[in-house]
Amino acid sequence: MSLSSKFFAWRHKLPPATRKVKKSTDNIVTSFDGVRLLTDIYFPEGAGPFPTILIRTAYKRAGFATYARLYAERGFITVLQACRGTDGSDGEIGPLLLEREDGLATLDWLKQQDWFDGRLGLTGPSYLGYVQWAICDELPEKSAISTQIATTEYKNVLFPQGATNLQFWLSWMQLAEGLRLSPLKFMFGVLTGKVERRTKSASLSQPVIEADIAATGHEVEFWRRWMLDAVKKDEHWQTLSQSGRIGPDTPPNFFVSGWYDFIIDELVEDYQRLRKNGHTPYLTIGPWTHVEPKLIVESVRATLAWMAAKLNDDHSQLRPRPVRLFISGLEQWHEFDAFPPPGSGQVSHFLGPRGTLVPEPIEAVEPAQYRYDPNEPTPNLGGAIFAFTGAGPFDNSKLEARPDVLTFTSEPLDSPLTLVGQPQVTLFAGSSLDRTDFFARLCDVSPDGKSTNICDGFVRITPQSPGRQADGTYKLNIVLHNSARQFKPGHRLRLQVSSGAHPRISRNPGTLEEVDKPPQMLVADQSIYFDAKRPSELILPILPADKG
Repeated sequence: MSLSSKFFAWRHKLPPATRKVKKSTDNIVTSFDGVRLLTDIYFPEGAGPFPTILIRTAYKRAGFATYARLYAERGFITVLQACRGTDGSDGEIGPLLLEREDGLATLDWLKQQDWFDGRLGLTGPSYLGYVQWAICDELPEKSAISTQIATTEYKNVLFPQGATNLQFWLSWMQLAEGLRLSPLKFMFGVLTGKVERRTKSASLSQPVIEADIAATGHEVEFWRRWMLDAVKKDEHWQTLSQSGRIGPDTPPNFFVSGWYDFIIDELVEDYQRLRKNGHTPYLTIGPWTHVEPKLIVESVRATLAWMAAKLNDDHSQLRPRPVRLFISGLEQWHEFDAFPPPGSGQVSHFLGPRGTLVPEPIEAVEPAQYRYDPNEPTPNLGGAIFAFTGAGPFDNSKLEARPDVLTFTSEPLDSPLTLVGQPQVTLFAGSSLDRTDFFARLCDVSPDGKSTNICDGFVRITPQSPGRQADGTYKLNIVLHNSARQFKPGHRLRLQVSSGAHPRISRNPGTLEEVDKPPQMLVADQSIYFDAKRPSELILPILPADKG
């Protein structure tokens, strides 16, 4: 037992270790094209046979060595592999490309090992979850997977509504390049906030293709390949999509995510796909961001319980109900049979004059207006973003004081209101441009005036967008991301409406943008309507009082 695994297990009250571990380093797995994938193996000592857990990572094996050892100490042969183009493995990182081919080559290699007994578990967060989905239809009969903060479909994660998730791309390319060139220097940049400052500065680069140089100091091959060529091709996304591999024979999965993870909605969609195919997947969602350490702790605990149940037929560590959700505001965990919880209802609030949220739409009232200038884009503040600092809940009062942000606020609540699921906003809007964005965010306003962001979403309008009305306005449906929150008595609901959340969403210049050419920046004059004929509305999925 290493000091790190011993401390981790003690600190987080994991089941006790049962085995000493022997490590075999830098084994070679040869892929279909001759690329050599460096692979470490952690063997439990003693009489077997033991089931195997496979972890394939693009983020340095050393970063997952403690977890590999933890699994091995509890009776699982753990195989830890560096993905193509990372940590000494041959080739160039895709990213996401060729992970199926490399994963299948690894499965073939496993089957040739005399210690492999046919029982196989896959686990890991983020990129490590995607590589599980890439081979989920080719696993042995007795298999299980545990995907955390990951999805089978990345198109809308990386390019939501046809915009670019600049916050992700600029942070992730710094991560990938930092781990490749100087991990210690990169970690220093994370700790000092330099990574986030570079992301913010690089996001203003024009043309956008030059943002890699601003973020890393040099051109990044995969960024330019994706932006200039790959994202325009349907076959690129067809290759990356793994959702079609989900079916009746998919191995059982234990999902872990956070309400402030930028992949939460796509993960929930994968959960729903499994349920539609007759499975009973497990799901844990906590008050976490994508890089929250507590999420990783929960992922390790879930993996141990899940693999014991599915590979060793030991259900003693597995909770009886499959869904466990943290409800913020209430600050409690609740368990359910499915997500969204059965029996949930809906409550509507309508946008009203003078920045109000009211029970019924007003008969006749003038629209609210604001101006969006892409030269000074409305900034993002917190939320479900990929960032090493700055994700999650924040006081939005300063953001709401900007002239390019409208707010609509309810009266104080008389009784608690428990939101679980995806709120929606029906927005009747007008713009002076035919290319623009509308961003909506739900906040919880406490009696002291603090406005905490809960969830949000946006739509991007182009000349081809549906929903255009005869009067030239748009009827827009904005789906906010999944969340769980109890609004306490005395608190108020607040809906923000704006036209940007930069750099989380690439700023809309108001013109057709080409990534390799500086765009013309046009100012948009925006109108939000909320009269009886155009009733802009906030719709909340509500948990009944007896369940929340």
